Amino acid sequence: MIIEQLDAPLPGSLLRTLPGSYYTDPGVFAREQEAIFEQSWFCVVHGSDLPSPGAYKLVQVGREQLIVSRNRRGEVRAFFNVCRHRGMRVCTEDSGTRRTFQCGYHAWTYDLDGRLIAAPNLTQMPDIDRDDYGLRKIHVREWLGYVWVCLAEEAPSFEETVLGEVVDRLGNVESIDHYQVDQLEVGRRIGYEVRANWKLIIENFMECYHCATIHPELTEVIPEFAEGWAAQTNVGLGAEFGEEIEGFTVDGSTGVAELPLIAPDQARRYFAITVRPNVFINLVPDHIIVHRMFPTSEHSTYVECDWLFLPEVVESGTDVSKSVELFDRVNRQDFEACEQTQPAMSSRMYRDGGALVPAEHHIAFFHEWLVGALNA
Repeated sequence: MIIEQLDAPLPGSLLRTLPGSYYTDPGVFAREQEAIFEQSWFCVVHGSDLPSPGAYKLVQVGREQLIVSRNRRGEVRAFFNVCRHRGMRVCTEDSGTRRTFQCGYHAWTYDLDGRLIAAPNLTQMPDIDRDDYGLRKIHVREWLGYVWVCLAEEAPSFEETVLGEVVDRLGNVESIDHYQVDQLEVGRRIGYEVRANWKLIIENFMECYHCATIHPELTEVIPEFAEGWAAQTNVGLGAEFGEEIEGFTVDGSTGVAELPLIAPDQARRYFAITVRPNVFINLVPDHIIVHRMFPTSEHSTYVECDWLFLPEVVESGTDVSKSVELFDRVNRQDFEACEQTQPAMSSRMYRDGGALVPAEHHIAFFHEWLVGALNA
């Protein structure tokens, strides 16, 4: 399937967006599932969602349902949730703990590394290789305390793609290491059902042209956002807190314990990173906010957002509500804007797309990446 190329740029200071059909056409979404979600590194769960050997969680990536679990050594594994015999779902509950994975149809049984270990009359089939007929494995990496999977036969370089996004934003990987994200704990998690195409959500996150209009709390904490320029446009430079602001909280008051290893130039700044296709990373001095997007159709997306704090903050029961409330409001404001934009994507007035002003020109690189992936 060949996706039509973008039209020629608009005159003057404007660049053309994607045509409206990219946000409404089931065929485009099907191609995105195949060419993007199932070919890229996709962040699926936090490590704490798999607390012990045998713990598992079902996740949807593109067209496929996966089992993400830990083996007996505590190592993360991921498999297609498809029995190798007749294709029944091996796991039918969203999460749980298993000593083995057993299909409920004909009792084919797999160990926590996916190897076939038992089946009725298996001894009478000595030609069956128990590794070859194990659950089909998927590429897995752990980074920032999260599990990332890739369904492609040959996974792209994690360093060039995922870590490359960090380098493009911060200038190097070491800058994010200062936050020790993999040692933080989930202090709060909120899930959002958004009635909008996943690309509208990404485009919204990448720009701040809308911030003065719909984010009064955020622009109070970070006044420069009211000028319309996003924090993602200058490599290595974060957005500075206002002079009277003490912390990244809904009222600008002091937050919780600061992360101990952040650099002086990170102490009063906010950094945002987009890791295509499904992650937003927000870095502030005392906590980290991670969004994971799960596109569910051409007009709907499930977003799971985690607020990560130092273990002692979470374990002591410290009140983190003001920290959480700030970005929860930002999320709800953004998602409402996306939901109000989605219906117009099918209008004849948006058939050829809209326009990007100079403060949004960097979104054109996202569009180029997307069209290139769809046409690959």
